Amino acid sequence: MELRISKAAAACFLEEWEYRRGDKVRVYVRYISGGSEPYGFGIMLDDPVDPAAEADADGLHFYMESKDVWFIEHGTLTIDRDEGGIAFKVG
Repeated sequence: MELRISKAAAACFLEEWEYRRGDKVRVYVRYISGGSEPYGFGIMLDDPVDPAAEADADGLHFYMESKDVWFIEHGTLTIDRDEGGIAFKVG
């Protein structure tokens, strides 16, 4: 499992979300609907407890806790920016 953050996404967090360098950004899995893709990702500022995937980008520290990495256990989660804002890509 791997967590990647694009430069464009990091810039969005710093400029539009007003996060600050040194912030710890938790990426977590959440239930969003009963459709074909019932799970999605959430983001919040928080301190790590049991991080299993971590990445640094432009002074921000991103991480996923052990209880959430099942969703990307054998792949990569890339956090990028697109026309709508932040985009999550699992591959």
